[in-house]
Amino acid sequence: MTGSDRRDAIVAKIKESDAPVAGKDLAASFHVSRQVIVQDIALIRAAGHDIISTNRGYIINEPSSVSRVFKVRHTDTQLEDELNSIVDLGGIVCNVIVNHKVYGRLEADLNITSRRKVAEFVSDIHSGKSSPLKNITSGYHYHRVEADSEKTLDLIEEMLREKGYLVQQEVSVQHRDNGDAEWKK
Repeated sequence: MTGSDRRDAIVAKIKESDAPVAGKDLAASFHVSRQVIVQDIALIRAAGHDIISTNRGYIINEPSSVSRVFKVRHTDTQLEDELNSIVDLGGIVCNVIVNHKVYGRLEADLNITSRRKVAEFVSDIHSGKSSPLKNITSGYHYHRVEADSEKTLDLIEEMLREKGYLVQQEVSVQHRDNGDAEWKK
Protein backbone atom coordinates (compact mmCIF):
# COMPACT_ATOMS: atom_id res chain seq x y z
CA MET A 1 0.00 0.00 0.00
CA THR A 2 1.38 3.39 -0.96
CA GLY A 3 1.41 6.33 1.45
CA SER A 4 -1.30 8.03 -0.60
CA ASP A 5 -3.49 4.91 -0.48
CA ARG A 6 -2.93 4.64 3.27
CA ARG A 7 -3.93 8.28 3.81
CA ASP A 8 -7.11 7.75 1.76
CA ALA A 9 -7.87 4.67 3.86
CA ILE A 10 -7.21 6.61 7.09
CA VAL A 11 -9.71 9.30 6.04
CA ALA A 12 -12.28 6.62 5.15
CA LYS A 13 -11.75 4.82 8.48
CA ILE A 14 -12.19 8.02 10.50
CA LYS A 15 -15.30 9.03 8.50
CA GLU A 16 -16.90 5.61 8.97
CA SER A 17 -16.29 5.50 12.71
CA ASP A 18 -18.95 6.62 15.16
CA ALA A 19 -16.27 7.32 17.77
CA PRO A 20 -12.82 8.92 17.70
CA VAL A 21 -10.17 6.64 16.17
CA ALA A 22 -7.02 6.29 18.26
CA GLY A 23 -3.68 6.80 16.51
CA LYS A 24 -2.37 3.51 17.93
CA ASP A 25 -5.35 1.69 16.37
CA LEU A 26 -4.65 3.31 13.00
CA ALA A 27 -0.99 2.34 13.31
CA ALA A 28 -1.92 -1.27 14.05
CA SER A 29 -4.48 -1.38 11.20
CA PHE A 30 -1.94 -0.20 8.63
CA HIS A 31 1.14 -1.90 10.12
CA VAL A 32 3.06 1.34 10.54
CA SER A 33 4.37 3.27 13.52
CA ARG A 34 2.37 5.84 15.46
CA GLN A 35 4.79 8.49 14.15
CA VAL A 36 3.89 7.59 10.54
CA ILE A 37 0.21 8.11 11.43
CA VAL A 38 1.04 11.55 12.93
CA GLN A 39 2.82 12.48 9.70
CA ASP A 40 -0.06 11.11 7.61
CA ILE A 41 -2.58 13.18 9.62
CA ALA A 42 -0.49 16.31 8.95
CA LEU A 43 -0.52 15.55 5.21
CA ILE A 44 -4.26 14.81 5.28
CA ARG A 45 -4.86 18.17 6.97
CA ALA A 46 -2.67 19.91 4.40
CA ALA A 47 -4.82 18.33 1.68
CA GLY A 48 -7.84 20.13 3.10
CA HIS A 49 -9.49 17.65 5.48
CA ASP A 50 -10.47 19.07 8.86
CA ILE A 51 -9.09 16.33 11.13
CA ILE A 52 -9.40 17.09 14.84
CA SER A 53 -7.20 15.44 17.46
CA THR A 54 -9.00 14.64 20.69
CA ASN A 55 -7.73 12.88 23.81
CA ARG A 56 -9.59 9.76 22.59
CA GLY A 57 -8.43 9.85 18.97
CA TYR A 58 -9.02 11.49 15.62
CA ILE A 59 -12.34 12.72 14.26
CA ILE A 60 -13.16 14.42 10.99
CA ASN A 61 -15.11 17.65 11.03
CA GLU A 62 -17.07 17.35 7.81
CA PRO A 63 -20.82 17.58 7.59
CA SER A 64 -22.21 14.29 6.45
CA SER A 65 -25.47 14.11 4.60
CA VAL A 66 -27.16 11.92 2.07
CA SER A 67 -29.96 12.68 -0.32
CA ARG A 68 -32.67 10.86 -2.21
CA VAL A 69 -35.19 11.92 -4.84
CA PHE A 70 -38.82 11.04 -4.12
CA LYS A 71 -41.58 11.08 -6.72
CA VAL A 72 -44.74 12.28 -4.99
CA ARG A 73 -48.29 13.38 -5.70
CA HIS A 74 -50.80 15.12 -3.46
CA THR A 75 -53.41 17.87 -3.43
CA ASP A 76 -52.78 21.52 -2.61
CA THR A 77 -54.43 21.00 0.78
CA GLN A 78 -51.95 18.18 1.55
CA LEU A 79 -48.91 20.28 0.61
CA GLU A 80 -48.27 21.58 4.14
CA ASP A 81 -48.65 18.11 5.68
CA GLU A 82 -46.21 16.60 3.16
CA LEU A 83 -43.51 19.21 3.83
CA ASN A 84 -44.00 19.22 7.63
CA SER A 85 -43.84 15.44 7.72
CA ILE A 86 -40.49 15.48 5.90
CA VAL A 87 -38.88 18.14 8.10
CA ASP A 88 -40.32 16.57 11.27
CA LEU A 89 -38.37 13.39 10.48
CA GLY A 90 -35.14 15.35 9.98
CA GLY A 91 -35.24 15.90 6.24
CA ILE A 92 -34.46 19.02 4.26
CA VAL A 93 -36.62 19.56 1.17
CA CYS A 94 -33.94 20.87 -1.18
CA ASN A 95 -36.03 21.42 -4.29
CA VAL A 96 -39.08 20.59 -6.36
CA ILE A 97 -38.77 19.15 -9.85
CA VAL A 98 -41.41 18.54 -12.50
CA ASN A 99 -41.07 16.92 -15.89
CA HIS A 100 -43.35 18.87 -18.21
CA LYS A 101 -44.25 17.36 -21.57
CA VAL A 102 -43.64 20.65 -23.40
CA TYR A 103 -41.18 22.60 -21.25
CA GLY A 104 -39.11 19.63 -20.10
CA ARG A 105 -37.54 19.43 -16.67
CA LEU A 106 -38.27 22.40 -14.43
CA GLU A 107 -36.60 22.72 -11.06
CA ALA A 108 -36.88 25.24 -8.23
CA ASP A 109 -34.76 25.42 -5.10
CA LEU A 110 -36.77 25.31 -1.86
CA ASN A 111 -34.31 24.63 0.99
CA ILE A 112 -37.12 23.97 3.48
CA THR A 113 -35.50 22.96 6.77
CA SER A 114 -38.16 23.59 9.42
CA ARG A 115 -41.87 24.03 10.14
CA ARG A 116 -41.30 27.78 10.14
CA LYS A 117 -39.98 27.63 6.58
CA VAL A 118 -42.90 25.36 5.61
CA ALA A 119 -45.32 27.96 7.03
CA GLU A 120 -43.59 30.77 5.10
CA PHE A 121 -43.71 28.75 1.86
CA VAL A 122 -47.38 27.84 2.31
CA SER A 123 -48.21 31.46 3.20
CA ASP A 124 -46.58 32.66 -0.03
CA ILE A 125 -48.61 30.10 -2.00
CA HIS A 126 -51.89 31.05 -0.28
CA SER A 127 -51.26 34.78 -0.70
CA GLY A 128 -51.54 34.33 -4.44
CA LYS A 129 -47.89 35.07 -5.23
CA SER A 130 -47.83 31.83 -7.20
CA SER A 131 -49.21 28.34 -7.34
CA PRO A 132 -47.31 25.11 -6.65
CA LEU A 133 -45.15 23.95 -9.55
CA LYS A 134 -46.72 20.49 -9.22
CA ASN A 135 -49.99 21.86 -10.60
CA ILE A 136 -48.63 21.97 -14.16
CA THR A 137 -48.08 18.19 -14.11
CA SER A 138 -51.35 16.98 -12.55
CA GLY A 139 -49.79 16.98 -9.10
CA TYR A 140 -46.83 14.74 -9.98
CA HIS A 141 -43.48 16.11 -8.85
CA TYR A 142 -40.16 15.17 -7.29
CA HIS A 143 -38.33 16.39 -4.22
CA ARG A 144 -34.65 15.93 -3.53
CA VAL A 145 -34.54 15.41 0.23
CA GLU A 146 -31.33 15.62 2.23
CA ALA A 147 -30.83 13.99 5.64
CA ASP A 148 -28.14 12.90 8.07
CA SER A 149 -28.38 9.20 7.19
CA GLU A 150 -29.92 6.59 4.92
CA LYS A 151 -31.97 5.45 7.92
CA THR A 152 -33.61 8.89 8.12
CA LEU A 153 -34.33 8.82 4.38
CA ASP A 154 -35.86 5.34 4.80
CA LEU A 155 -38.16 6.71 7.53
CA ILE A 156 -39.18 9.60 5.27
CA GLU A 157 -39.86 7.21 2.37
CA GLU A 158 -41.95 4.95 4.63
CA MET A 159 -43.97 7.94 5.89
CA LEU A 160 -44.59 9.23 2.34
CA ARG A 161 -45.76 5.74 1.33
CA GLU A 162 -48.06 5.40 4.38
CA LYS A 163 -49.67 8.79 3.72
CA GLY A 164 -50.21 7.91 0.06
CA TYR A 165 -47.94 10.68 -1.25
CA LEU A 166 -45.20 8.44 -2.66
CA VAL A 167 -45.68 7.44 -6.30
CA GLN A 168 -44.51 3.97 -7.23
CA GLN A 169 -42.01 4.47 -10.02
CA GLU A 170 -41.84 2.28 -13.07
CA VAL A 171 -38.53 0.56 -13.61
CA SER A 172 -37.19 -0.71 -16.89
CA VAL A 173 -35.84 -4.24 -16.62
CA GLN A 174 -33.63 -5.60 -19.41
CA HIS A 175 -34.03 -9.29 -20.18
CA ARG A 176 -30.76 -10.99 -21.01
CA ASP A 177 -32.27 -13.48 -23.45
CA ASN A 178 -33.93 -11.15 -25.97
CA GLY A 179 -33.01 -7.62 -24.88
CA ASP A 180 -36.67 -6.49 -24.66
CA ALA A 181 -37.50 -4.09 -21.86
CA GLU A 182 -40.35 -4.84 -19.54
CA TRP A 183 -41.99 -2.18 -17.36
CA LYS A 184 -42.73 -3.19 -13.80
CA LYS A 185 -44.45 -1.30 -11.05
